Amino acid sequence: MSMKIIDKNLLDAVSEKAEVSPRLRMNYNFHEAMDAKAQKLLNALEPGTELPIHRHLHTSETYILLRGRLRVLFYNESKELTESVELNPLDGKFGIDIPAGQWHTLEVLETGTVIFEVKDGPYTPLTSEDILS
Repeated sequence: MSMKIIDKNLLDAVSEKAEVSPRLRMNYNFHEAMDAKAQKLLNALEPGTELPIHRHLHTSETYILLRGRLRVLFYNESKELTESVELNPLDGKFGIDIPAGQWHTLEVLETGTVIFEVKDGPYTPLTSEDILS
């Protein structure tokens, strides 16, 4: 087991991969297996990345913004926007905890945005019932 330092070099490396990814985002996992009880990862996100409005029924999800800016958007079952919050460490808004079952998505507002994300495992891909279309 080796320690992993979260520093500017790591953030830059993951952001560089996000910039050239067709999805405009890239994960760096700290958990060793997809069935780990805790899913801990960096998620580098670039403006223009598309994340469907979705929910996680069996876990809350926590984002800590390490750099950049993003807007987290909350929706109801009718696909109506109910709330939005902009995270920006320069404004003192560092993160958010999204309750299990809450419909949400995010909008990336700045190049080089990176979040530290945590949710309960094991990893489960989104199904059609977890995407608001």
